[in-house]
Amino acid sequence: MLLFSRGSATDVLTTEDLRAGLATAFARLGPRRRVLAVPPDFTRFHSQAGRLTCLVHEHFGAALKDVLPALGTHSPMTAEQIHEMFPTVPADLFRIHNWRTGITTVGTVPGEFVREVSGGAVDFPWPAQVANLIASGGHDLILSIGQVVPHEVIGMANYNKNIFVGTGGVEGINKSHFVGAAYGMERMMGRADTPVRRILNYAGEKFTAHLPIVYIHTVVSRDATGALQVRGLFIGDDAEVFNRAAKLSLEVNFEMLDAPLDKVVVYLDPSEFKSTWLGNKAVYRTRMAMADRGELIILAPGLREFGEDHEIDRLIRKYGYHGTPSTLAATKANPELQNNLSAAAHLIHGSSEGRFSITYCPGHLTRAEIEGVGFKYADLAEMTRCYDPAKLKDGFNTLPGGERIFYISNPALGLWAYRGRFTG
Repeated sequence: MLLFSRGSATDVLTTEDLRAGLATAFARLGPRRRVLAVPPDFTRFHSQAGRLTCLVHEHFGAALKDVLPALGTHSPMTAEQIHEMFPTVPADLFRIHNWRTGITTVGTVPGEFVREVSGGAVDFPWPAQVANLIASGGHDLILSIGQVVPHEVIGMANYNKNIFVGTGGVEGINKSHFVGAAYGMERMMGRADTPVRRILNYAGEKFTAHLPIVYIHTVVSRDATGALQVRGLFIGDDAEVFNRAAKLSLEVNFEMLDAPLDKVVVYLDPSEFKSTWLGNKAVYRTRMAMADRGELIILAPGLREFGEDHEIDRLIRKYGYHGTPSTLAATKANPELQNNLSAAAHLIHGSSEGRFSITYCPGHLTRAEIEGVGFKYADLAEMTRCYDPAKLKDGFNTLPGGERIFYISNPALGLWAYRGRFTG
């Protein structure tokens, strides 16, 4: 049931608009006594989910019993991050999701179904896993809050991904990532209907339909001045809420280009991007726009690690970003990758497949570390002097020396593709 729907490419929703939309939806739901909020973590700071969670607390007060950030495999939020993202929500309401031990397997999607929807790319059953707090927390309302935006693992982020992946377990997260990678990221990016989405929809219909989950989706984009604006708010408990948000997201977050890009410079906000696990959105979101033999330069002042999870970091350092054939061969030959398929999928996602060069300019990692995983290295200070984020605007820029580049200030907010390469 769709509880609230508002949005367009030109809408600018204020805090009052968001408050009113939530009030309309909650009035239709009726009184609740035990509410769980499941927003994203700090890596999705710009989703405006923090502001919405504050409004949820404002509305429900003491009935909001728990806030469970959907960490997936990410590091737990620090006290400082919680305060910055959720400034008016009491800190003692926050719970930490443990993707290794804090989960319940609520059912299994049959291997035949997974094989069918993936076109034979993979052939294994998929365990539907959710946080214990969701499965058995006794809440009479579970609010899954987040932004719908193009996504490398599933096509379009959010909806039941926030539950099954954001609060999922080791096997479920690993296999969901690998399905998308094996099927082909470029066949999925920007699409609402993908193999991974169909698997999660199956699980939602069969295994969690009894849970009182309501989805609160935003669509966010930058305006002409570069300021973030909420373009849409969609609230409901079925696929219609996601489909509406996804349609608007494609309109405002997807930039289709008439020609491939020879040189792209991407800036990674140091407060948001500290690992290539997250920072490789600079690769994922531009891969379909890059020209053959083009150059992608990533300014990453906060970069200090590869994986936020210690084991994933180790695997990235060991196997590196060397393309699909190399990664699939390594996965076939090495049980440690077979047991961590999300890492294998990430190695595929983060490669250019040899089509274009990827140069990282890290704030904290060394040349040896960057080159050790298959990227090129450049000095951050030197490259920032050449490509100063304070002076660049999103899109095409012609520099004083005549060089023409395409600049992206936050890769998490969009998807870029060349018409000749995008087949959707």
